[in-house]
Amino acid sequence: MCGILAIIGKKDLESAKKLSKRMSHRGPDESGIVQFDNGYILTHERLSIMDLTTGRQPIKGTNNAYVVHNGEIYNYMHLRNTKLADHQFHTTCDSEVIVHLYEKYGYDFCNELDGDWAFVIVDGDKFMASRDPIGVKPFYYGKDAEGNLYFSSEMKTMSDQCEWFEAFPPGHYYSGDTGLVKYYTPKYHDYRQCTENADLKKIRHFLTEATKKRLMSDVPLGVLLSGGLDSSLISSITKRLMRGTDQKLHSFSVGLNKDVPDMVAARKVADFIGTIHHDVTFTIEEGIAAIEKIIWHLESYDVTTIRASTPMYFLSKYITDMGIKVVLSGEGADEIFGGYLYFHNAPSAEEFTKETIRRVSLLSTADCLRADKSTMAHGLEVRVPFLDRYFLDAVMNIKGEDKQPDRSTGKPEKYILRAAFDDKNDPYLPAEILWRQKEQFSDGVGYSWIDSLVAHCNAKVSDAEFAEAAKRFPHNTPATKEAFYFRTIFEKYYPSESAAKSVLKWIPKWQKNEDPSGRANEVHEKTIEKV
Repeated sequence: MCGILAIIGKKDLESAKKLSKRMSHRGPDESGIVQFDNGYILTHERLSIMDLTTGRQPIKGTNNAYVVHNGEIYNYMHLRNTKLADHQFHTTCDSEVIVHLYEKYGYDFCNELDGDWAFVIVDGDKFMASRDPIGVKPFYYGKDAEGNLYFSSEMKTMSDQCEWFEAFPPGHYYSGDTGLVKYYTPKYHDYRQCTENADLKKIRHFLTEATKKRLMSDVPLGVLLSGGLDSSLISSITKRLMRGTDQKLHSFSVGLNKDVPDMVAARKVADFIGTIHHDVTFTIEEGIAAIEKIIWHLESYDVTTIRASTPMYFLSKYITDMGIKVVLSGEGADEIFGGYLYFHNAPSAEEFTKETIRRVSLLSTADCLRADKSTMAHGLEVRVPFLDRYFLDAVMNIKGEDKQPDRSTGKPEKYILRAAFDDKNDPYLPAEILWRQKEQFSDGVGYSWIDSLVAHCNAKVSDAEFAEAAKRFPHNTPATKEAFYFRTIFEKYYPSESAAKSVLKWIPKWQKNEDPSGRANEVHEKTIEKV
């Protein structure tokens, strides 16, 4: 993983270098830059994970095309051995297949890739930019007053350069010849096509395969283990895939103290599956003191994103200080299976299905953004098996009736996911973890984290200031003093209208209030037994 910046136009090389260095935290290992005869510039801040010796970017293709890429292409060896068998490669880096696919197929090749990416190719006066189907990797684009186009992993490289900029839409590519083109059109984008019965064996198979491919690394990797269902399953699957090897697996959890819900559950899982486990703690004072820096990294003022990113920020520093560069995590399962507690209140199976599709389509603005930017603040790459495109094909087409929780019968959220891994002969997890109720990450690290943060923000914002919220922030007007406080910090670093409009707020549906904390939902902490 890394940070990329492309300027399509004419820009001073030294200025481009300085802009790229604004995201040097994404690539602390080395930098690369190429300026072409027409003035176009590609820059790369590298976190070395694959091909440590020859994988420096930008990477040149067979002819004159170059690529910069942030992410991982998991089927790169398959592509090299099949569709690109007639091409000569200069590195063993997964990124190189991108430029060779471009040379062979032109712009229409993104569906050949299995992975997570943001990339830009420059080929003379032609160029191409693309983002992975779900938006696991962050990507922005914009235009300055001189007409130069910018493409970058983070908005901080372009926020004071461009007249307008916005998040690059997931599942699209862009070129000067075609404009913006949607290449990712899965069946489940039409909710009426989601009619399949749940196949538990299929769910288990595709999630295992999605996890297996994400173990690809030339450096040590670990797992984020909150103690919730999703991260616990990924940790257990990862440990199973390492059976018969001498590999050690490190797991990590974070909280205000070792007695908070997540850390207690995480230790149970770690003991059960046999990881080398690390409890990481932070104080409320440390969390509040880091908020400003975290908002700068996140490039967001969304309340739930900031609440949840703070513990992840401290956890990531601990992990990178250990020398680990890659971790697997459980993001995406709640959107796919309707795991948030507000899904209990869905009025029908059809509305439930529509909401899962909507939530998956918005992951790039929420959990993917949080997971990437709070970890990459310390040069740590996070991989998310639940968002594998083939796993999504297998589970997003399942009918809502099979996914929807039912309090009247005790059917919990994410029932089919739990049932798929309920192996009595060779258990994946302790039963109390496999059937544990959803606990949102910012709650599970210790309930007093959110309570104290809200109190701090309320003390920082006067009633008079908050009364002017709509006048000061007409777009996405803050509804609470906490949101107002975060917005003022965001505005200090990213004052433009484009920056404000790039952020979407995470708001639950079918709930009496808009508080994103799971504790705000009436079903929280009610006993839900296994069906």
